[in-house]
Amino acid sequence: MSAKAPNAKLATLLLGLSIFFTGASGLVGEYILSTLSSYLLGNSIEQFSITIALMLGMMGIGGWVQKYIDDSHLLEKFILIEMLLALLVGFAPLAIYAAFGFMETHFLLIQYAFVLSIGFLIGFEIPFIIRINQAYSSTLKANLSTVISADYFGSLAGALVWVYWMLPNFSIVINGFLLASLNFLIATVTVLYFNYHRLIEKRVTSFVLIGITVLALAGGSLSANRWHLELQQHLYNDKIVFSKTTRYQHLVVTHNGKRDEYRFYINGNLQFSSLDEYRYHEQLVHPLMHIAPSHKNILVLGGGDGMAVRELLKYSDISSITLVDLDAELVRLAKNSEVFKKLNHNAFDSARICFPDINNALSVIGKREWIPYGDDINRSEKTGMKPMMFDVVHIDADKFLDRIANRNYDVVIIDLPDPTSIDLNKLYSSEFYMKLKRTLSKRGIIVIQSTSPFQTQKAFLCIGDTLHSAGFQTIPYHDNIPTFGEWGWYIAWKEESFSKETILKQMQQIASFTIPTRYITPQYFLSSTVFPKDFQNHTPPIVNTLMDPKLFLLYNQEAAYYE
Repeated sequence: MSAKAPNAKLATLLLGLSIFFTGASGLVGEYILSTLSSYLLGNSIEQFSITIALMLGMMGIGGWVQKYIDDSHLLEKFILIEMLLALLVGFAPLAIYAAFGFMETHFLLIQYAFVLSIGFLIGFEIPFIIRINQAYSSTLKANLSTVISADYFGSLAGALVWVYWMLPNFSIVINGFLLASLNFLIATVTVLYFNYHRLIEKRVTSFVLIGITVLALAGGSLSANRWHLELQQHLYNDKIVFSKTTRYQHLVVTHNGKRDEYRFYINGNLQFSSLDEYRYHEQLVHPLMHIAPSHKNILVLGGGDGMAVRELLKYSDISSITLVDLDAELVRLAKNSEVFKKLNHNAFDSARICFPDINNALSVIGKREWIPYGDDINRSEKTGMKPMMFDVVHIDADKFLDRIANRNYDVVIIDLPDPTSIDLNKLYSSEFYMKLKRTLSKRGIIVIQSTSPFQTQKAFLCIGDTLHSAGFQTIPYHDNIPTFGEWGWYIAWKEESFSKETILKQMQQIASFTIPTRYITPQYFLSSTVFPKDFQNHTPPIVNTLMDPKLFLLYNQEAAYYE
């Protein structure tokens, strides 16, 4: 029986869908690898730039090499390419993660091998589909229009789906298999259609390849989370008790049973240890609170773990606290996890509102009418005590300052992660500090966690120089946090508000803090403002700006030296 010729429009549509999903999966596959590399190494700009550039370069090589492939068995060759692409995209995150755990110094070779291979196959595949589709297109112009447009639109659709659906809802490893499976499904439907019209000659070989790929992707998808956890555990000394990739970062909590120690990591970087976090947070909060003339309105930028708020809740003269943290999942962890609740003393039981919509948040911040955080009943209702205003807003700190320029805060506590990325660098820039200055009351004071003055001394000094450029006076201070090493902070205020001598004299006159502390005393804080002889200020000043992110470069250069 002779084969019935396939419908030209339907054949073109199926081939167009194949290239559409290939474009989407190829680009998103590179996003996945870039994101994973950023989680592991930091420096997202470098990782994304190199990954995308290598992919495009290899697409060019793939497109050039395909001209040496003859026209025989094009559909079978298309099946082989789709199978290899699906397997590479699906298993790449796990393979790279394993390489980082077992061969950290050379894992980039594995990562770039996947990047190069995926780019090559995409560049190899597109001309193949053009060659197959030529039989069903009336003109070369129509053929190129279908294939190239489908590829570009697929890339656009893939990017949007990645940002707004895949990244917020699935882990990196699951996204790899999800992407590969969807792309391979469309390709398989296309192959089945051409097979129905008896245009595939090596049917047995083709369907064996399809079957192997389906089984591999199914097995990988079902085992991905278990494999991921086992590989991830290899990167941490202590047992992982919580792991989650949010829209913004990767959160991990580990537990050491021998010491009963919990450690919290963001993107692999230690944020605190339960054994000594109180030392860090007491230094962060209490010197500032005893220097500040007023405690009426408090702003906390970062600090989604609730530890800084725990220390603030010791003061009875605060009228309102506003905590701004971009990641709702982190605050949810700090609010619901028994580990975090024990450490932050149930700080989020006092939270009033939580709006991701800044317009709604601004309409109620600082007002007596409030909405309980989530579905909880505020602790003050149970006790009958006068409630303290405690607002939680999930928004970028820079955007928040843009919207609250007419509000005056007496105390601002900035407890943000180190400037490991351009996004975080923005929150240490001169422009950011000038916005911050506009939100301070006349005699308002701020404190900023400012990296290590030993391991990243130039970065630490750059933060001080940047504060000065924005019109602040500063007092730098430091302390040794056992699990961090030497750490530093800046207290800052508007130049016209006080003199440095006035601030230090005020602290010298404080015999003891008015609230209970486990670690810090006024005298100890004063000793923390003295730096050793080998701590040298650099000249001229180095100022960090949005358009000239010197801090980001300095920090990553210095941090790499100690890795």
